[in-house]
Amino acid sequence: MPPFWAAGPWTNHSRAGELEFVLLGFAHVPSLRPMLAVVFLAVFLLTLLGNTLIVTLTSLDPGLRAPMYFFLRQLALVEICFSLDVAPRLLVTLLLPGRGMYPTSCALQLFLVLSCVSAESLLLTVMAWDRFLAICRPLHYGAIMNLKLCRLLATSCWLAGIPVGLVFTVWLFNFPYCGSRGIRHYLCDIPPLLSLVCADTRVFEASIFVITVVFMIVPVSLILLSYTRILIAVLRMPSASGRHKALSTCASHLIVVILFYCTTGVIHLRPKASYSPESKQVVSLSYTMVTPMLNPLIYSLRNKEVKAALVRVFIQRRGTFTP
Repeated sequence: MPPFWAAGPWTNHSRAGELEFVLLGFAHVPSLRPMLAVVFLAVFLLTLLGNTLIVTLTSLDPGLRAPMYFFLRQLALVEICFSLDVAPRLLVTLLLPGRGMYPTSCALQLFLVLSCVSAESLLLTVMAWDRFLAICRPLHYGAIMNLKLCRLLATSCWLAGIPVGLVFTVWLFNFPYCGSRGIRHYLCDIPPLLSLVCADTRVFEASIFVITVVFMIVPVSLILLSYTRILIAVLRMPSASGRHKALSTCASHLIVVILFYCTTGVIHLRPKASYSPESKQVVSLSYTMVTPMLNPLIYSLRNKEVKAALVRVFIQRRGTFTP
């Protein structure tokens, strides 16, 4: 007999607001749930530690006051918000299977997921443009990328995803739902919720596709354009050390871009694609859990200035607390 949370039917054409959702993440491997909970808890703690460290270093150390580190701090804050939204609910799903979730909680999680993904996509685009200006327009870089513009760009990135997340969350939760009340995922995301809707969702899916193009395909195109110009400029540099320094400042960002866009695009370009729920969970893990953990490692391990700032802050704080 299936567990009660996977079998209970809804009344025909019920609204999401009348129901209690149950996340069924990793229900296909019940014996692995305790081990997965330990692994994901470790990933969550490392994510918080690494991104908090990036925020602290870029806030305290005078050597990390360049626009590049200002945007890196914003990216770390987005990853912290993203992890706090996803990881605790994932751990509850693994340790307390079958526990219900209020529709308002599910809607809030979806809204934050959409907002954070949108903000991260735009921030990665701004960071690519920042590198383009620094390498291709070095004489004008300081005048263009002033603190006022940096704050304006960061604020725009944070706010741009809010109306998108709000509109699609309200729209999705006003569809009629039918069938099992179990969401075959570890978080409230558009694809698993859409699979429970018993209505024509073609307009909704088309709108999601358009928004995905705006927030992913267009940013990816702008990033590729920026790095094409950067590569041309680097190849024209006479000094091998100059070429190496320019490319090393871009390598970390490129790795993060590839990790983020390759996974989010697979899930959100085709929200009702015929991928199995299990495969969608694995792909989603890469951008909801793995990428936020790897970002601070990628930026700190490949960046000498960040490592030097870590040493300076450690020595300064140690001297402060030494009697």
